Amino acid sequence: MDVYDNIKSIKGVGTVTARNLNRCFIFSILDLLLYFPRDYETISSCSNLKSGSTGKVIVNCKVKNICRNIRTRTGKIISTVIFQGENTVFKGRWFNQPYMKNKFKMDGRYRVMGKIQKFKGQIYMENPVLVNGCKSNGTEEKIIPIYPLKSGINNNTFIKLISEVLSQISIQENLPRWIIDKYRFCSLDRAVRIIHAPADLEQLNQGKKRLKFQELFTYSLKILMLKYSFMNKRGIAFKISPELKELKKEIPYELTDSQNKVIREILIDEKRRFPMNRLLQGDVGSGKTIVALIAVFNVVKNGYQAVLMAPTEILAKQHYTSAKKFLKKFRVNVKLLCGSTAAKDKDEIKHELKLGKIDLLIGTHALIQEDVQFKKLGMVVTDEQHRFGVMQRSKLTNKGENVDVLVMTATPIPRTLSLYLYGDLNVSTIDELPAGRQKINTYYRDRNSRDKVYRFALDEIKKGRQVYVVCPLVEENDQLDLSSVEDVYEELKEKYFKNIPMDILYGKMSSKDKENTMNRFKKGEIKVMVSTTVIEVGINVPNAAVMIVENAERFGLAQLHQLRGRVGRGKYKSYCILIADIKNDIIRKRMEIMESSNDGFFISEEDLKLRGAGEIFGLKQHGEDELVLSNLVDDIDIFRRANLEAKRLLKSSDPEDIRIRNEIQKKLKRTSRFISFN
Repeated sequence: MDVYDNIKSIKGVGTVTARNLNRCFIFSILDLLLYFPRDYETISSCSNLKSGSTGKVIVNCKVKNICRNIRTRTGKIISTVIFQGENTVFKGRWFNQPYMKNKFKMDGRYRVMGKIQKFKGQIYMENPVLVNGCKSNGTEEKIIPIYPLKSGINNNTFIKLISEVLSQISIQENLPRWIIDKYRFCSLDRAVRIIHAPADLEQLNQGKKRLKFQELFTYSLKILMLKYSFMNKRGIAFKISPELKELKKEIPYELTDSQNKVIREILIDEKRRFPMNRLLQGDVGSGKTIVALIAVFNVVKNGYQAVLMAPTEILAKQHYTSAKKFLKKFRVNVKLLCGSTAAKDKDEIKHELKLGKIDLLIGTHALIQEDVQFKKLGMVVTDEQHRFGVMQRSKLTNKGENVDVLVMTATPIPRTLSLYLYGDLNVSTIDELPAGRQKINTYYRDRNSRDKVYRFALDEIKKGRQVYVVCPLVEENDQLDLSSVEDVYEELKEKYFKNIPMDILYGKMSSKDKENTMNRFKKGEIKVMVSTTVIEVGINVPNAAVMIVENAERFGLAQLHQLRGRVGRGKYKSYCILIADIKNDIIRKRMEIMESSNDGFFISEEDLKLRGAGEIFGLKQHGEDELVLSNLVDDIDIFRRANLEAKRLLKSSDPEDIRIRNEIQKKLKRTSRFISFN
């Protein structure tokens, strides 16, 4: 069995099962083995339920009574069977499953499993199920993996598939022996088996430790190899254009010291004979775009083309408008290429690009298509880089020969993390805001104050301002009891904003609908925008002065800061109000940080220290760079060690180390997963 074989090669996987697995992005055997459990359920055998046992247990018992079904006022059917355990009487109870009690007979002996609850002195087992097998000795404990599956395939079936594959495969080691010995790691084969079927929690931690190191080691190795390959290439040495002075005079405001410092760093890179590979990070509204356009301008005036890729059409069009306006006087031909660009216009743009008539092309993912060809590409700029994978960026970079690369992000990365996360990039930081940029007043309020918050928002609307309301989920989730966009929209429309134009915005909408909605908001036709985090990277609306975030405790601090940056872009006093369920001191501390600071870099450092439920970026890394097990924040210590050992392996001249390095490189060409084998 080859791990790169199609999932259909597994015994028992037909067309329907394969299709259901594909919906979980499982296409190969390797994908299956790297589809790790999201959680584990510990099931203990228990003979004495009076001892305080809670959670899921297995009990040997005898049926004492089978009760009549009860129908509640709401129409639910409750079925009850009374069991006698070794020392305890308890009730098995099912909701809307009347058929379950038919599986039991009076005085029959059974082995049942379920969750124990205690209420008013009585012991209940909710939704018990029959367990086959021998009688428990009272000490048995089992850990069941729980997988994040979609409908069509259940957990038990998935466990069987994993077991089937593992019975037929032996996983080859792909770490140097000296690393395994140094950190006392178990083998890769054992680690994969453990994570899918751990005997106990200690063993599970052992397996996770090995796999997390494996993933972060390979990730580090990849970005370090990229850096070294860049360093060894001969790039384009751009001269400093005399027209740069004229360009700077056209800027209607004075650049900050920080912007000027970063511009110098980039221009020095452009002059060198090695390709530039630089990350430009700056807080929301720090003026990264103008810095990028100055860098692009110098490349264009050297007779080369440049390209700027943004993650959304809204942002791409915003950059296009800025570039056209800023570069108009200097005869720089700027064009826009997005998914929504008309077919006729696309063909014309591609034709002109190939002939070298376009100086700067701005667009979205449409730019990486094979038929987008440049005559003389000199520079690639990607904005909001954490939304693109390394492979996506390299596809664009490969459209030229040893081009300069500038990647930008408005999500400040903690300095302690950026060294490892962007080992392939030199980092430039804009750490001050331009003069005149509005300070945003931030407040956090508990849910009891929602009424006051929205009445304040209504007052601002009456003054002529516009309001964002951000919700964490699109659909209702009973477990988390979080607000959905639809529900919040209906509630606000009915309760506070009856005759006020409102609309909703969420990820599943088409690009065209998103764009239309955002443009209507920009024009002032919509006064209240109820949205998910899709507005995190969006269009500038100077009139938007209030940002309200529902369930703010569910977001990472860095993401809250990014959302806050949607307001305060005009001349009006702006506010960000965080409505949070203050369950504990950690949530309170996180909200206090947001309230006290507008400094994105300080916030990102604090986010790293506290690390609540949110991701450092507010979302998992997308695309080819996705980590399947590790978390760059929680596992920073493992990341640090893995990065160090990756550097040592790259420098090693030992034949075995060179062989392993080459093997890993080969595997990375076959899969985008950083835990790869065989």
